[in-house]
Amino acid sequence: MEQVLDWYQENKRALPWRNTSPWGVLVSEFMLQQTPVQRVLPQWHRWMELWPTPADLAAASLSDALREWGRLGYPRRAKRLHQCAQVIVTDHGGEVPASLNELRALPGIGEYTAAAIRAFAFKESEVVLDINIRRLYARCWSGIATPTNAPNNSERELAKNLIPVGDDGRWAAATMELGALICKARTPLCSHCPLADICTWRALGYPQSEVEKRTSAQWQGSDRQCRGVIMNALRAAPEVKRQELTKLWGNQSQYEKAIASLLDDGLIEKRGSNYALAR
Repeated sequence: MEQVLDWYQENKRALPWRNTSPWGVLVSEFMLQQTPVQRVLPQWHRWMELWPTPADLAAASLSDALREWGRLGYPRRAKRLHQCAQVIVTDHGGEVPASLNELRALPGIGEYTAAAIRAFAFKESEVVLDINIRRLYARCWSGIATPTNAPNNSERELAKNLIPVGDDGRWAAATMELGALICKARTPLCSHCPLADICTWRALGYPQSEVEKRTSAQWQGSDRQCRGVIMNALRAAPEVKRQELTKLWGNQSQYEKAIASLLDDGLIEKRGSNYALAR
């Protein structure tokens, strides 16, 4: 699939984690989970300035990591990344491991993230299946507009067979970029696609998918928003009085639920009558 690799060489974005250390790649993969690139960029730069190595982050407090996570959302990722840095220091001499099994054993790293780190940081041939790649594969080779909610074995087998011989990780990067920039979910730019001539979905006349699309959860008034309001208040001060926090959210039962879940997740702690980010 030289046309895909050629397209990538000409059109790839100058994303900073494409020219960095394995640690920089790992940090980017944590941040990019369910978060757009443009929101990640400033936070990634900030983290790499503060903690350019796993040892630097491991030596920092969890509260510092949670504070610097800012508004990326899903702050449990910051906690897992902090834990990940500590394990890399204690078990791997401060260097991000290169093997799939060792990566999978790290906190917060699953099938996709381990494969992505192998491909992007260590230039290894891996089956990387993020939503952009999966959508591209589903359309071009299966004639389906939308992939299933999770990869299945037949999809993994197809992906494995598509990887060019001698791949050095570029195939994953190229197909991910093609899916993100051209084979978009709502407005695919088929006239600019290097695979347009062989795309099954295009040849079939762009049939609608029978896969039930996930509906995005409403943010306004949600439990996630309530948690976010509390976390933002605690990022802004060493400690916040309970009475002050309760004023930030009108629904008292939802506020209490959010506080309890943040305590259970180990993201905040109670200090007398005050609350603070976990240390």
